[in-house]
Amino acid sequence: MMKNTWTNSIVGFTRIKVAGKYTELFLNRCIHENISIWDIRRVGNETIVCYLALNDVKRIRPLVKETKVKLFFIEKKGIPFLIKKMVSRSGFAVGLVSFIAILFILSNMVWNIAIDGASPKIEHQLTQVINDMGIKRAKFQFLIPSVEDIQLNVTEKIEEATWIGVTLKGTTIHFNVVEKAFPEKQEPVSPRHLVAKKKAIVYDIFVEKGQGKVSPNDFVEKDDLLISGFIGKEGKMEIAPAKGKVFGEIWYKSNVTVPLVSEFITLTGEKKVKQSISVFNVTIPVWGFGKPDFDKYEINESVNSFRFFSWQLPIEYRRKTLLEKETLIREYTEAEAKQAAIIMAREELTKKLAENTVIKAEKVLHETIENGKVILMIHYQVIEDIVKIQPIIQGD
Repeated sequence: MMKNTWTNSIVGFTRIKVAGKYTELFLNRCIHENISIWDIRRVGNETIVCYLALNDVKRIRPLVKETKVKLFFIEKKGIPFLIKKMVSRSGFAVGLVSFIAILFILSNMVWNIAIDGASPKIEHQLTQVINDMGIKRAKFQFLIPSVEDIQLNVTEKIEEATWIGVTLKGTTIHFNVVEKAFPEKQEPVSPRHLVAKKKAIVYDIFVEKGQGKVSPNDFVEKDDLLISGFIGKEGKMEIAPAKGKVFGEIWYKSNVTVPLVSEFITLTGEKKVKQSISVFNVTIPVWGFGKPDFDKYEINESVNSFRFFSWQLPIEYRRKTLLEKETLIREYTEAEAKQAAIIMAREELTKKLAENTVIKAEKVLHETIENGKVILMIHYQVIEDIVKIQPIIQGD
């Protein structure tokens, strides 16, 4: 009978030659004893060859003796014989395993750091930042920060770069730098007026070029003319690009609410680190066993994949940091809540205003306490640039 080829390869099999007068009797006895033999061929009047399963070798010895035939093993196949051969050549096997292990280790290290698009000055700064982050050649990739963290860090620290892209390809970390562009040379300005972009009371005016049309304390509506681009007397009028600054006083109102009692979450600084290796999504802990000493925490997790040359293996190094957190109750007195509301409203307003804007004065117009919350309406007097460009069209 013949077995499945894969099964035969796993358990091992051998090709045998049987010689003698009673080879047919030998075959009948094998079939009767349910011994696995297949691919039987007669190669002589008293000689046959066939395949025999390895685990049946011992069982045929009594049959050989009983049928008075001679048995010769002429070929051995299957995994058991392959392993035996490798064991007999242990030096070669150890060398092969060591070679693969070394390649695996080298494939998961950083061997090159490439920086593109940076001037020598920016490249020097970037190299220093990279070294400070511990990113060096011959360092394991899973011991350095993730690509996202590297990109965020270098972009924040290199002020003269607009954007720095970071990618990891094989054993090389690539940095693509986009530097900030210097202001281009200003092109000639077309003739224009400067008008008010919003309703205000003129606080101050400085005319660099053109003819001022307003004075401090004048009230202006949106689109009112502030500095004219027409210069000269009637009959000798010239057109020029008006240039200057006009600051106006503008009023803003802000409504803000602050609860007297609020709840927020903060980190205590206590942490527990857990490290593991994941193989085919099966996680094997290697460090940081057991539960943390605290009950409430948030988890920061980083995952680094192992590589073999450019292939990503289904093996990952995972590092979990459990950060203890606690819930705090903050209670304000009415005076403290009012002060916090004033600070909050000023910060919110500042975010909406231009850089050269000045908050001249502020005043609480209305104050109430409802449902455990302090509610304020605050009035602001703000000094800001109110200039807007209006081109002079031919025929005006």
